[in-house]
Amino acid sequence: MNEQNFLAERFEANRAHLRAVAYRMLGSLSEADDAVQEAWLRLSRSDSNSVRNLGGWLTTVVARVCLDMLRGRKSRREEPLGPHVPEPVVGREDGIDSEQEAVLADSVGLALLVVLEKLAPAERLAFVLHDMFGVSFDEIADIVGKSPAAARQLASRARRRVQGAATGPGADLARQREVVDAFLAASRGGDFGALVAALDPDVVLRADAAAVRAGAPGEVHGAAEVAGTFSGRARAAWPALVNGAAGAVWIQHGRPRMVFGFTISGGKIAAIDLLADPGRIRQLDLVLLRG
Repeated sequence: MNEQNFLAERFEANRAHLRAVAYRMLGSLSEADDAVQEAWLRLSRSDSNSVRNLGGWLTTVVARVCLDMLRGRKSRREEPLGPHVPEPVVGREDGIDSEQEAVLADSVGLALLVVLEKLAPAERLAFVLHDMFGVSFDEIADIVGKSPAAARQLASRARRRVQGAATGPGADLARQREVVDAFLAASRGGDFGALVAALDPDVVLRADAAAVRAGAPGEVHGAAEVAGTFSGRARAAWPALVNGAAGAVWIQHGRPRMVFGFTISGGKIAAIDLLADPGRIRQLDLVLLRG
């Protein structure tokens, strides 16, 4: 076996882990794959013989690439295509093998990704690397160009924003459903006060490009503003499980046309994400609860 083939084998042994890191950093499977591929390119151009801990070295490279991508995304936030909406974890039909699926599935859900989207790039990196993958603050500090103490503060701020959010399928699903059902009932009835009461004061509504083309606003902030968007307009939306979490689906002609993903924190809806892209909807695990 030549040296390049041996290096490729060592890289493949780390691919699932690297993809898991990149997906949590970016919330996009396609961008995660791009970040992992960039890590391979950098490895193939480097003197790998001087790398003592290949897994750690690759994790650092992927983290740096993802940080650059997140910062670039922030600078392009006003592009006409609209805000970035996280992509769900997809199933085996999209080419993820069982090992990769297991690595991605343990703490990834659409709601968690929505919460992570609210973090500054450096905060997201510190939280993901330290809290999810156990990377030391010394290593994180080197990536973000700050002191270990500052890196610790980044992770702490991110943790405070994430804590309390119902971020996964097992995070009090019954309570999630109660909140979503109350929101949908208020929307159908045009009860503006009940809608506002169901929403966090700093709630954000975000829509993917397909939902915007269908008439949804690209991004709306604030309880009163979001309530105004939904008042009297959710008559065709039905409660559903979206990747195991409480959500809703708009059905037209027997097919799901728009999916509502909810982030619930402290008994209030903190974020609503509208997904209307048919390809992305097909990737979701949808269970209609009634209707």
